[in-house]
Amino acid sequence: MGLCLFPDDGEVDGPDACFSYGSFAQFRRRLALAEGFQLGDMSGFGGHVAWNDVTTVLEPLLNHPDDHGRSLTSQECREILPRLEDVLSVWLSSGSHDSDMKEDINNARDLITVLKVCVQKNVELCFM
Repeated sequence: MGLCLFPDDGEVDGPDACFSYGSFAQFRRRLALAEGFQLGDMSGFGGHVAWNDVTTVLEPLLNHPDDHGRSLTSQECREILPRLEDVLSVWLSSGSHDSDMKEDINNARDLITVLKVCVQKNVELCFM
């Protein structure tokens, strides 16, 4: 069992980004590091730092429940997409490609594909 992110466009054969709960947590921890903070320090993740104390367009994704929480709006997808592409570029150029990094790179690629569809079709990103 896990989590699947997909465009809310009614297409059953469209792209998706599927994670185990563990890989979603790992992916978000690495994204938070790319934004300059530890996810574990944040409220809701074991810490006490409020989300309004950090500035990142990735906040709707990073602060999303691990389960079937609310969908992200097409505007949130539009804001997240360029930053996620930038992070992926840094990861690819880092030269550090252990198995966890490779998994996060592949997950970022899948999520970028899904976000592009959400933006193109102006639809929400669903979490199931």
